[in-house]
Amino acid sequence: MNVLAIGAHPDDIEIFMFGTLAACAARGDRLHYVIATDGARGGAGDPAQLRSTRMAEARAAAALLGVVPRFLDLPDGELVPDAALVAVLKTAIADYEPDLIFTHPANDYHGDHRALSEAVRIAASFAAPVIHCDALRGVGPAPTHYVDITAHCEAKERAIRAHVSQDPERFVAAARQLNTFRASQANDGPDQQAEAFHFEPTFPFVDIRDLLPAAPPVRPVVNRARPRKGR
Repeated sequence: MNVLAIGAHPDDIEIFMFGTLAACAARGDRLHYVIATDGARGGAGDPAQLRSTRMAEARAAAALLGVVPRFLDLPDGELVPDAALVAVLKTAIADYEPDLIFTHPANDYHGDHRALSEAVRIAASFAAPVIHCDALRGVGPAPTHYVDITAHCEAKERAIRAHVSQDPERFVAAARQLNTFRASQANDGPDQQAEAFHFEPTFPFVDIRDLLPAAPPVRPVVNRARPRKGR
C-alpha cells in the first residue's frame, strides 16, 4: 500500500504521525513525505541558514523510515489554500498514487496547518481518502480512529530529536503526554501509547479501518454492579 504524509513544517510529520507511519512501514507499506514550507521562521537567526538546517533535519528524521522527503519549499507562515498550492499537491498525489493520505486537521492551532489541510482536501478529490492527525495538546477534532504506536514510540522520539534546531525535548514531552492520553482513551494500559486521527467519510471513501495499522487492543471493563460468579 502507498501511504502519503503531508506536513506543513519540517517536524510536523514526526510530532503528529510518525508512530503510525512506522507501523505502516513495519507491515510493508511504501511511505512518501511531502513537506510544504521551508521552516525558515522556526527560530531566530538567518532564515536562509535555518531553512537549510531544517531541511537537513527533516531528511535525517525521514531516513529513520527509509523515506526521502519531497520539499515544496514554500515560505513558512504564508500558506494559503489557493490554486497554486492545490496544483502542486495534485502533482505530488498523482506522482505517488497513495491509497491513504495523512495531513493536518482543518481546525488546527497553526494557520499553515489549516491552510494545508484545506488544500489537501481539495487536491485529493477522488484520488485517496484523507485522514487528519491530532493537533497540539489534542485541541482539535474528536478522534474517530486510534493506532497503537507502543512498539514505535522510542523511534518516534528519536525522529523528533532529529530536529535539533527546534528544542525538540519540548515536543518529545508533549507527544508522549498526548499519545499516552490517547491510549488511555482506548482503555489501554498505562505504559501504552496511541496516535489519534479524525476521518470524515467522503464519497467514495466511507470506511478506512482496513487501511490503518492496528488500533489498541480492546480490554474488557469490569462491571462492578454485576455480581461476580461464584459469590
